[in-house]
Amino acid sequence: MNQSDPSYPIQFSVDYPDQPLSRLTTLFRPLTVIPILIVLILLTCGGAHMVLGSFVFGSLLLMILFRQKYPRWWFEWNMAFLKFANRVSVYLLLLRDEYPSTDEEQSVHLDIPYPDAETDLNRWLPLVKWLLAIPHYIILWFLWITVIGFVIIAWFSILFTGRYPAGLFGFVVGVMRWHNPVLAYDFLLVTDCYPPFRL
Repeated sequence: MNQSDPSYPIQFSVDYPDQPLSRLTTLFRPLTVIPILIVLILLTCGGAHMVLGSFVFGSLLLMILFRQKYPRWWFEWNMAFLKFANRVSVYLLLLRDEYPSTDEEQSVHLDIPYPDAETDLNRWLPLVKWLLAIPHYIILWFLWITVIGFVIIAWFSILFTGRYPAGLFGFVVGVMRWHNPVLAYDFLLVTDCYPPFRL
C-alpha cells in the first residue's frame, strides 16, 4: 500500500498509522494546520526572487544548461523544502496525526538520489521538461479533485471509527507518490527518467 516502484529513482511512502488516529485533532485539523501552512506559504511565496515557488529552479536550469553542474546545496535546499511540503500535506490530508516537523523525517519518506549532472542529466532536456510533464499535470489535476472527496470521507470515518480507511489511504498516498516524481523531473531537475503514469 505504501511502497514505491523500486525501479524508479524517486521513492515515496507514508507509514500507515499503527494505532487509531485522534478524533479530536482530526475534528480541528482545518484550524490546527494553519500555523504550519503559513510557514509553508511564506517559504513558497515569501521572496520576490522565487521563480517557481520555493524551489531553486531558474538558476539551476541555467547551471545545468551552461555548466552541466547541479550544486549540492541547491539540491539539499530543494529536497528539504519538498520533504517539508510533503509532511504538511500528509498532516493536512489526515494521513497522520504528528504535527509536521520542519526538519525531521517523521513517518513521511522521500528519497531522491543526488544527480551527477555531467553523466546523469541531458543539458538540453530541462528546456522542454515542462512541456513533457503537461500530460501528468492534467491527470494529477483530476486525481487531486478525487483526493479532496476521499479526504472528506476519511474525515468522517476517523471521527466515527478512529481509522483512515486503508483503501483511501493507499489512493491518497498513491497520488502523492505520482506527484513527487513529476516535481523531481520538472522542477527539481534531478532526473531525466520520465515519471511513470501510475499510483
